[in-house]
Amino acid sequence: MKILLPTGSLAYPIVKEASKGFDVRITVSGKIAAFLTPATLKRLVLEEPCDMVLVSGMCSADFSGVERETGVPVFMGPRHAADLGIVLGALDSLILSKSVPADELISESKKRDAYDKLETLEKEADYDFEVKGLKIGKKSRIKVLAEIMDAHKQKKLKEIVEYFFKSGADIVDLGFGFDASPEDVAETFESLKNVKGIFACDTQDPGLIRTAIPYADIFLSLHENNIPLVAGEIAKAQKTVVIVPLEKSLDENINEAKDAGIEKIIADPLLQPAGSGLVKSLEGFRSCKTPLFFGAGNVTELIDADSPGVNALLAGMAKELNASVIFTSEHSDKTKGSVREMRRAVEMMALMTDRPYPKDLGISLFCIKEKRRRITPTLDYKKEIFVDNISRHTTNDPAGNVKIGTEGEYIVAVHKGTAFKAKKWQDIFDALMESDRVSLLDHAAYLGKELYKAELSIKFNRSFDQDGHF
Repeated sequence: MKILLPTGSLAYPIVKEASKGFDVRITVSGKIAAFLTPATLKRLVLEEPCDMVLVSGMCSADFSGVERETGVPVFMGPRHAADLGIVLGALDSLILSKSVPADELISESKKRDAYDKLETLEKEADYDFEVKGLKIGKKSRIKVLAEIMDAHKQKKLKEIVEYFFKSGADIVDLGFGFDASPEDVAETFESLKNVKGIFACDTQDPGLIRTAIPYADIFLSLHENNIPLVAGEIAKAQKTVVIVPLEKSLDENINEAKDAGIEKIIADPLLQPAGSGLVKSLEGFRSCKTPLFFGAGNVTELIDADSPGVNALLAGMAKELNASVIFTSEHSDKTKGSVREMRRAVEMMALMTDRPYPKDLGISLFCIKEKRRRITPTLDYKKEIFVDNISRHTTNDPAGNVKIGTEGEYIVAVHKGTAFKAKKWQDIFDALMESDRVSLLDHAAYLGKELYKAELSIKFNRSFDQDGHF
């Protein structure tokens, strides 16, 4: 199959290098590939007979007329010329689109394949036991447990719980401090009776544990001080427990729980934060043969670093230690999104199978950095002006000012009492321009900058302050 690749003179060297080894014909349509017009493409097709055309994924023109007149199908190629080799190499299995860039199709295809594989792996995985149909242990995926501290004090508890489950939590852990009463525990669980999911009760108080037995599926944390008081009731109810060491060793407490009749046990050797014994505490995970609980949340909360990378590394450590459940939290602003990140991280570890490293899996935790830098054409100019310290005189727009903020996943722009809401900055900008709410060019430029900042703040889970530094 002969493929025509119309490109611009600026991208030509990149296209030529990326398409080596494939049966293609490269033609230069102008300076910039994205500016290709239907008339120019028709001329190129007539001059260079071919079976298919791949135009730049940045093109916005409608080439359906060219297809009708020439009989040659025209598809969207990748947005970046450097990705051409990947697209051309995948043509046997890739169904190209006339509206979606090919690199997006490949990315989505790999993502679908990854999740199909995850589903198959989990379905076929061996396990130690189940909690309401959720596999725990052995070859099953590491399960994500999300903690809510002082659950009885949370005014929007149901909203938080639903958010955690939506973010990928397999289990939501409701924590109760020493000031909680049995009534608080009962009322808290009753308020969530219509929420489907697996719940854990996190308290060391025997009275609170007893109150939660009819409600919770898993109990954190049992040790020698409470096992003698509640183990019999937990065993009778056939609940799952997480055992920790205290004065007695982890093995001693596990054996005591087993002697009391508890069968579903997860061991927590207690992971320490970085700088306070993290590496040494890992030794406790090596000797344990019971399904393991990996307390990653304490490590993530107690380090001033972006959580995606921290969570990815902790999930990798949990994988190597054969952990069954990994604990995470979103107590501080800097860890917002950790449940979603940890779910993605454990999925990456599950997809490794026969791979030595968690990379090239179809899914990733990249947020800021690129896996591969784009090769872009050099800019063509004859004169350069270095601009610095230009005085800025602000002129109020006669059409009125616009106040910008964020609400959840929406950007909000308020003009004279009317709020425009959208997830993309361009949509709000276009709406403002089309309704004559902006009359000055410098105001339009300012709004584009601030609206895009708002979109980025939502994407990266950051606060937004109009006119503030991002």
